Amino acid sequence: MIVCFDIGGTAIKGAAAFDNGDIRPVARRQTPLHDFDAFASVLTSVIAEIGGEPECVALSITGIIDPDTNKSFIANIPCAHDRFLKADLEARLGLPVVIANDADCCALAEYGVGAGRGHRVVFSAILGTGVGGALVIDGKLINSAGGFAGEWGHGPVASTRAGNPPLDLPRFACGCGLEGCLDAICSARGMEKLHRHLTGVEMDAEAILAEWQAGDAGATRTIDIFIDMLAGPLALVVNVTGATIVPVGGGLSNSAPLLFELDEAVRSKILRRFARPLVVRAQCTVEPGLVGAAVLGFDALNQKATA
Repeated sequence: MIVCFDIGGTAIKGAAAFDNGDIRPVARRQTPLHDFDAFASVLTSVIAEIGGEPECVALSITGIIDPDTNKSFIANIPCAHDRFLKADLEARLGLPVVIANDADCCALAEYGVGAGRGHRVVFSAILGTGVGGALVIDGKLINSAGGFAGEWGHGPVASTRAGNPPLDLPRFACGCGLEGCLDAICSARGMEKLHRHLTGVEMDAEAILAEWQAGDAGATRTIDIFIDMLAGPLALVVNVTGATIVPVGGGLSNSAPLLFELDEAVRSKILRRFARPLVVRAQCTVEPGLVGAAVLGFDALNQKATA
């Protein structure tokens, strides 16, 4: 048995995992943001509530571990930021600790028990508040030592001319400090920004998608450009990685018509031809962070056993 956690800036979710398909959550706790002692104490309390003798602790957490320094970069949980988080937690919890980014854990979940089952190369994309992703090959995270691999949402790659007919677009500023990132224009907030730029109308992403489905001309134009901007970079990711399935999570994945259009557009732009959908909705929509953390933890134990 292992204890797995899905840790975000608002809540800490914990569970006992007996295998990848037997995960038993406990009540969630609020995330202490500014007090590391309190943060570690919450994890300790979950472990105590679960009881037994866990073999390790596996964490899915927002942010990344820098592979060069082994320090954490977790901006929205200040007490866990810029520290040797693995070593610090192992000292406090008295158990081996493995850590991965939340998007990486979603990819592991999809590979292990979701849409990625049976595929060697799985690129898991996140389309929600932000644009993110992770790559799993033969069951292993490509960045198992930490790092930014899979973060296709950042980098100045967004088109400045898109849509049918084509329209010239500015390079929108991104929160990472660059301009022209997909995260700035192809996230849910980006869709809203694009719609406002095109129509002058303030509308949330859910409403834009509803108006598009109802045939509204302004929303249809927004989605046309949105898909065009997103499909090219995602097609390049597929060509570079050789992914044979792209499970999509995040709030925008709830729109089946949007994913259908994105899949059609991506498959028209890649070198390999698929006679089946490539871009699909993630199947692990309930607690994917906990599922992915469990996969991560059991994989670490298996590696230790065979070493």
